[in-house]
Amino acid sequence: MRFRKLLSVLLSAVFFVSSMGITAAATPETVQDKLGAVEKDTYGTEQTGALIDRINKLEKDYDGTHRTGSLMARVNAIYNEVYTNSTKPSLLADLNAVEWNIGHEVSMDSVDERVANLEMDLMGKTGTGTYRERLTKLSQASFGSAELPLSQVRVPSDTLVKIALVTPVNSDNLKAGDTIRYQVAQDVLVDGKLVFAKGLPGEGTVTKVKQARNFGRNAEVQIDFNKTKSIDGTYVDTYIGEEAKKEMKNLAMAAGASIAGIAILGPIGVVAGAFVHGKDVNLPAGTELFIQTKGDATLYGVATTQAK
Repeated sequence: MRFRKLLSVLLSAVFFVSSMGITAAATPETVQDKLGAVEKDTYGTEQTGALIDRINKLEKDYDGTHRTGSLMARVNAIYNEVYTNSTKPSLLADLNAVEWNIGHEVSMDSVDERVANLEMDLMGKTGTGTYRERLTKLSQASFGSAELPLSQVRVPSDTLVKIALVTPVNSDNLKAGDTIRYQVAQDVLVDGKLVFAKGLPGEGTVTKVKQARNFGRNAEVQIDFNKTKSIDGTYVDTYIGEEAKKEMKNLAMAAGASIAGIAILGPIGVVAGAFVHGKDVNLPAGTELFIQTKGDATLYGVATTQAK
């Protein structure tokens, strides 16, 4: 099945221009942008209403208390608690580790949904209290300890990551600037630590689209697969480089694809004939391919021998 999905990349997208890799999106800077980012990950959608009320709700849901200080200081504190890995892993890193340990896959749902679903799976009912308190109970139930087996690991440049498209790639309805969503399709371990877990999200950006035309000129779609989330919640810069191309070529050859079908790795061919219409790019959701990390990164990984 996975070979078939990979072949659909290589054979139906003779015209799929590989990623060049660009820098991942910068951290939000304004109160509104940071607040919106946390709300989307926490509740599934950005909330409405007065900024003070929205901040109060997040503080209550995560910590049970309200902070003092400026709006930016309060939002920064919530943002850092959810996302920032420094002397200890972030809340999102802890949640990812617990969820993976239970189902060997990480969900793209909101924090609220994920915590509730894990409680139902483990305990048969949803819990009460703050997200931090509920996550501590889940950690104890899942790992036998409130302290999760997360430790830092250096992830070298060009580490391969298998992904699966969430957003279909169709040259007929895409335009430059569109977002392409995908998920990690297979766990990635470095030095025995899980750093990319199956199910984690990534985002790419369409940078160029050319429609199929007469004279056998095939459609062309160029995508930068520019940021992929690791298990500690950090977005890592990724792209389709030479190692990723080589891996796709090796799998395609093992599955019986001809060299002629692997134009993703080389120039676009032109079919002779004035009235021959070129082929469209049409890659369904679930299509698998490889990307690679763009540079060295230090991340928190889950110490495990169970990842597959």
